[in-house]
Amino acid sequence: MKDNVILDKSYAFALRILKLHKHLIDNGINYNIANQVLKSGTSIGANAEEANGGYSLKDFLAKITIAYKEARETHYWLRLLKDGELLEDRLATSLINDCEEILKIITSIQKTIKGKLDKGEKE
Repeated sequence: MKDNVILDKSYAFALRILKLHKHLIDNGINYNIANQVLKSGTSIGANAEEANGGYSLKDFLAKITIAYKEARETHYWLRLLKDGELLEDRLATSLINDCEEILKIITSIQKTIKGKLDKGEKE
């Protein structure tokens, strides 16, 4: 099976988010915030996987756009945890950097697919 950068990176990120969630809960950090970052952070990869199985370029674009939105939300929660001093600065910065890398990759994918759609490509 061919390597897929966004699938690999979003999966690795989801694993980090699972560990972050456990860390937050174990340390008594707000349960609602911990669950929000868990939901959005793991949803990125799930939606990228769905996009990968899309039946058309439009379907792919719709799903990868959802992954982008989930990554934006995750970025928000991570910044909130960092700036609210609920997460160690080094860990928060590392997670934020990973999330920003995923956002850049998805943005690049979106531009490529939109270009293909503008040219009338269907597959």
